[in-house]
Amino acid sequence: MKLQRVLSLVRKAIDDYHMIEAGDKIAVGISGGKDSLTLLYALAELRRFYPLSFDILAVTVDLGFDNLNLEQIQALCKELQTEYQIIHTDIAQIVFKDRQETNPCSLCAKMRKGALNMAVKSAGCNKVAYAHHKDDVVETMMMSLIYEGRIHTFSPVTYLDRTELTVIRPLMYMKEADVIGFVNKYQVPVVKSPCPADGHTKREYVKELLRKINSETPGVKERMFTAIQESSIKGWDKNGRN
Repeated sequence: MKLQRVLSLVRKAIDDYHMIEAGDKIAVGISGGKDSLTLLYALAELRRFYPLSFDILAVTVDLGFDNLNLEQIQALCKELQTEYQIIHTDIAQIVFKDRQETNPCSLCAKMRKGALNMAVKSAGCNKVAYAHHKDDVVETMMMSLIYEGRIHTFSPVTYLDRTELTVIRPLMYMKEADVIGFVNKYQVPVVKSPCPADGHTKREYVKELLRKINSETPGVKERMFTAIQESSIKGWDKNGRN
């Protein structure tokens, strides 16, 4: 996928759900994976011509694994003229060694978000951009249905009362296949996650289930996304009525 198409989809999401206001300082959470780097690339480029002036700060929460190399991401941020901060933590030690969690993802995510939010508030950011794409939206809804017994997914825009930060998801109109195509075309330097739980989660199970359903009945995921947009799930009405 070409950069212009990525920018078109990202700008549509931002405009449809009023994600950016003049003067925003937006932290972009960088895991090193394809999604977060695509988001960084898109917002850095969009910043040059978007009618509302905003700034971005790239931030990586280092969980404390020994084999995480961020040199290529540092070089990319320099190329994109974007400030980059690395937050060093002991999350890996706490989750995998001290507590030896059998299902580590929930605790890890909570601690990672806490460290990220604290750091970006200190840096003067008022918003945080997450790299959730269209497939993530549908997968989260399916996980909620299967494991929680409710129809729910995250919102395009979420205000966090405790931190007074607003979370935005500008990639929500991009499919995962679009992200992969972009990363391959522009040789974006993806860093493989050193987490031992990577690829062995409930989300991976649901991702594979949806892939199977969509291959047997093409267009299912797209129709599910449309159903979410037209539902009463909080935050999905473009006019702000839910």
